[in-house]
Amino acid sequence: MVAKDGQVVVDERRRLPGRGAWLHPDPGCLAKAERRRAFPRALRSSGTLGVEAVRRYLRPHAG
Repeated sequence: MVAKDGQVVVDERRRLPGRGAWLHPDPGCLAKAERRRAFPRALRSSGTLGVEAVRRYLRPHAG
């Protein structure tokens, strides 16, 4: 995951610029990270970050 234009986006190829963070491919882990406000802290970003792109990515991977 990286922060891009105020959103957290999945960087599967690990090529996007900026600080990255890892997340288990589990919707429960995403919910926990949101509750803890972990993305702005991990990605060293000020303010809140949208996670809709991550949520869309995890839907087909949830099993």
